Amino acid sequence: MKVISAVLAVGIWACAGTAPAAQAPTIRDTLRQVRLSDPHLSPDGKSVVLVESRADVESDEYRSELVLVELPGGHLRPVTRDRHHAASPRWSPAGDRIAFIAPDADKHGQVFVLPMSGGDALQLTSGKDAVSQFAWSPDGASIAYAVEDPKPELKGEDKFRTAFRVGNDDFTISEAVRPTHLWLVPSQGGAARRLTSGSWSLPSSLPPGPPSSPISWSKDGKSIVLVRQETPSTGDGLLTRIQVLDVASGALRSLTGESRLEGYPKVSPDGTRVAYWRNRNGNAWEFQDVWLAPFAGGAGRDLSAGADVNVFGTWWSHDGRSLIVGGNTGTTVGLWRVGIDGSTERIRLEGAMPTNVYWMDLDVGADGKLVFVGQTNADPAELYLLASGSHTASAVTHENAALADLTLARTEGVTWKGPGGRTLDGILTYPAGYRAGQQYPLVLLIHGGPTSSSRERFGLLRYVLATHDWLVFEPNYRGSDNGGNAFAAAIYRDAGQGPGEDVMSGVEYLKSRGLVDAQRMAVTGWSYGGFMTTWLAGHYPVWKAAVAGAAVTDFVEMYDLSDGNVTTSEQTGASPYVGDGMDVNRRQSPASAVTQIRAPTLIMCDTGDFRVPITQSYGLYRALVDNRVTTEFYAIPTGGHFPSDPIRQMDVWQRWVDWLQRYL
Repeated sequence: MKVISAVLAVGIWACAGTAPAAQAPTIRDTLRQVRLSDPHLSPDGKSVVLVESRADVESDEYRSELVLVELPGGHLRPVTRDRHHAASPRWSPAGDRIAFIAPDADKHGQVFVLPMSGGDALQLTSGKDAVSQFAWSPDGASIAYAVEDPKPELKGEDKFRTAFRVGNDDFTISEAVRPTHLWLVPSQGGAARRLTSGSWSLPSSLPPGPPSSPISWSKDGKSIVLVRQETPSTGDGLLTRIQVLDVASGALRSLTGESRLEGYPKVSPDGTRVAYWRNRNGNAWEFQDVWLAPFAGGAGRDLSAGADVNVFGTWWSHDGRSLIVGGNTGTTVGLWRVGIDGSTERIRLEGAMPTNVYWMDLDVGADGKLVFVGQTNADPAELYLLASGSHTASAVTHENAALADLTLARTEGVTWKGPGGRTLDGILTYPAGYRAGQQYPLVLLIHGGPTSSSRERFGLLRYVLATHDWLVFEPNYRGSDNGGNAFAAAIYRDAGQGPGEDVMSGVEYLKSRGLVDAQRMAVTGWSYGGFMTTWLAGHYPVWKAAVAGAAVTDFVEMYDLSDGNVTTSEQTGASPYVGDGMDVNRRQSPASAVTQIRAPTLIMCDTGDFRVPITQSYGLYRALVDNRVTTEFYAIPTGGHFPSDPIRQMDVWQRWVDWLQRYL
């Protein structure tokens, strides 16, 4: 990418005859971005298998295949060219096969095994439901996999007796939720055997968020460490505990004796310990740390509290003396080495930042090398290699090299003093034609989560906004996970006011630098960014326009209808139906001040959004119309929390830009 101003670009590239023609980024460049994810080193460390996804306009989908990348040279070749939705590649222990999930003839995700010596992939599993995860046994003879229990077969009049009992579920479900359980199948093919059963379930995961907790085999292959959730209902997602399954008998035992907030177990290389995630102090609103417990059973201890990072990813070192963990810090993503004695050391990392969207795409080799999907401000995702003992990561792939023709506006991390003297940070992108001393319209682009952060990464939307000569500001507010546990936990029982003060202090900082045309400011965001948009629009009458995407406006509705439902009280501090809980929830909801909004507001939401029900957007729309505020509301006829197909994604972003252009 060329990170220079548009004014300079004309002169520079006119002299560079061999360079590609510079062009401003557009929303349609989304179609040119190649997505890379889920890298796994081969046992001999000589190659990496990962998932590569590309947009297909004809079918309006992202098509994925598995590719093999040789190290260190980076030679790349597809290994599943004829499969359009291959995912979850995993090497066999001997490195002679790769197992993966892909749709069968009925479009259900099944486990396939591909021999690296050549030949067709063997389909191992079958059924009417998709496999959600799997893991090779240590000897490579079998594969354990997780799948939902089948629907009951109904006949006669029973086909129409389909009422189902509702638990802690979201409002979009249309049938009884079913538990997910483990099965075992020979890796060379054969009949599968059920390993677990009951009304409890392995956890499931709805995006956006990390994948569900993976299973982990014991070193001797006699046991599987899994996470048990007491029901399959998403609202019971905090009722998780780690258990150890005896494969032969089916007997289960508890690892630590705890009954909630445990997940993501990984058995140590020597088989004597289990590393796992658990929220600090047993509070869901605090950081998830890495804990360690003996495989034989016993109380766990918090290993990573000293790093003070919200963990998204855990990898054992080959010698079992430490773990590598990753998470957000400041305006970047960091890696730490955490010793089993509790010592912590930040890993120096230059050249690229690992991607971290609730999960880190990284793997660790036996010789200490790291491979990860990473990016920079100017470069979209590529596979990077960090050799053992090195501090500089080098790009191994160049799948997004075609985007080098884009001229990107200057982006930088900024810090300022917020309320109470707290140091806050965020990302500032300058207008493409920026000239010092001139004031520009300001667009706030507020991240969701709130357990997330704005980082120094390639972000197409920010660069497109900058082409309109707007300042683009992405602030990190309390509740973000980039400033330590105390900063993230400060949002507890204070969902709006404190974070709102943080954001506005950032706006005042930019004003003090003489950058902002205070008469032309817009506030925008999706999900919790939509929450912050409606909160700020209702409490600060300074905005020329607003874009509220999938906006949380009412915590009572979130408690009643969202996939998190009852877990919402872990943040707000109370059930709305107990004691003064209704007042506690209403006070923290943007709906409490929605009648004060005056900025022209664009509202967007998926019709099948389970995370932030579209009912919230309807409520916002009615309130604005009744108060004669200029507003438009677009319902996107698809499921999920944000459109997953490329055309609808582009449509959302284009409407976003067009609305701001109308008012700024």
